[in-house]
Amino acid sequence: MPTDGWPKSRDTEGGADGGPPRPPSSWPPPPGEPEVCGLCERAVPVLTEHHLIPRSQGRRRGTPVTELPTVMLCSPCHKFLHRTFTNAELAGEYHSLDALGAHPEVKKFVTWLQKQPVTKGIRVR
Repeated sequence: MPTDGWPKSRDTEGGADGGPPRPPSSWPPPPGEPEVCGLCERAVPVLTEHHLIPRSQGRRRGTPVTELPTVMLCSPCHKFLHRTFTNAELAGEYHSLDALGAHPEVKKFVTWLQKQPVTKGIRVR
């Protein structure tokens, strides 16, 4: 034990058995680069996978779920789409980003959302 009464630090002066020091911890992992939402194009830390043709509709057509087209969306955009359109509408008329972006309600929501800070909690009704 050192003369100051405190035990030696294993992180800087070696292990408990006098071995080499431990490498610096990699936990928690460093934050990654923010990803961009496919609809509103905001850089957000977390995106969700949106099936352009809903899984329930794709299965009815006989398409395996793994082969359905998807796009990564921020949570507010994803929630807005599922609150605005039925699965049948999403599968029929709005099965592409271009079709979704052309809808007047989606345009209005995206325009408003782009003005909001990413840190703001968005409530979709």
